[in-house]
Amino acid sequence: MSAAPDARAPATEVRPRALFAGVEPIEVFVDLLARVETETTATDFYDRICEAICRLTTMRRAVIFLADLGRRRVRAVGAHGLSFSQLAALRPTLVDTPIAQQALLEDNVVVVSERIEEAVPPEYARLLGITTLVCTPLSAAGRAYGVICADRGGGQFEIADGERHLLWTLGKTAALVATARNATRQQERARRLGERLDLAREVHERVMQRLFGVSLALSAGEPLSAAERERCRVEMVEALADLRRALERPLAPLPRETGTTLAAELERLVAAPGTPVQLAWPAGLVVPPDLEPLTQSVLAEALRNVHKHALASKVDVAVGRDDDTFTLEVRNDGVGDRDRRATGAGGMGLRLAAFEALQLGGVVEFGSPGDGEWRVRLVVPVEQPA
Repeated sequence: MSAAPDARAPATEVRPRALFAGVEPIEVFVDLLARVETETTATDFYDRICEAICRLTTMRRAVIFLADLGRRRVRAVGAHGLSFSQLAALRPTLVDTPIAQQALLEDNVVVVSERIEEAVPPEYARLLGITTLVCTPLSAAGRAYGVICADRGGGQFEIADGERHLLWTLGKTAALVATARNATRQQERARRLGERLDLAREVHERVMQRLFGVSLALSAGEPLSAAERERCRVEMVEALADLRRALERPLAPLPRETGTTLAAELERLVAAPGTPVQLAWPAGLVVPPDLEPLTQSVLAEALRNVHKHALASKVDVAVGRDDDTFTLEVRNDGVGDRDRRATGAGGMGLRLAAFEALQLGGVVEFGSPGDGEWRVRLVVPVEQPA
């Protein structure tokens, strides 16, 4: 991506059609809303919003940054006129981006031309060739989701009050569109969660009941008759058949869009302030692409439990792989007796992660090995040698 201004006509000559055709912004975003339920990736979806903003205003480059509360980070989710790969590597925060703080706090469009290195991290300004930056809050109904940063491809400029109001309106509308998309995705996740809970209930009511009856018979302490042994055999066969039928149900979740990798997440966590994260990652180890969503989900859930249930002084993360299996283990200290009792059975997040691992032939183990520690361990088979 070149940092130089766009080679097209000067920015001062560009006229936003939307300033003279008030219906067009509504038409553009209605079209986006109509495609909310289509199976596009999150990046494609937000790329279209950025493109629409550039079509309707004098902006030539735009990027949307959203807050990811689950992973406690801010990340680029879509762009137009910019290299998204460069943006994806950025790790901005509200602390080092005062222009975003001001836009969200005042719920207003902020334009900065002077001393741009104080409004955004200096390395970002140099990388993207920013001299004037327009920051629009992406918020609605009192809830802030992120910001839209835009410029005219380099060079200083000013925007008229009409375009400033248009950008503010587009930010509100984009927040509405993003909310509608998220609601659709949440409904799909809720349906998938219901299916998984039905699976858990079926396994418990059919498989576990049969195995429990067999275990009672085997623990009676008296020799079993031939008929009783045959009954135990039949119950075991039926239990395995029930389990096989349950696991053959199409419960695999929709592919999730993480927008990152396990290695990048761990690198960010090691450098982040807060509880120290110590990483053991063998040189040359590569996470299989099809395991990326699962490994990131297990990592996020393990760390979420650390923040909720422990007073940890450190978190140890170990990643391993051999010819047959891939492993991810997260250990933390600071778990008292009360916390172990509260989390001994694992939360819903870990249970769902265990079901997800089961779909890939893996297993998630969690519990306290003692000494005030808590461990979450993922083991999943791999098809190709490391």
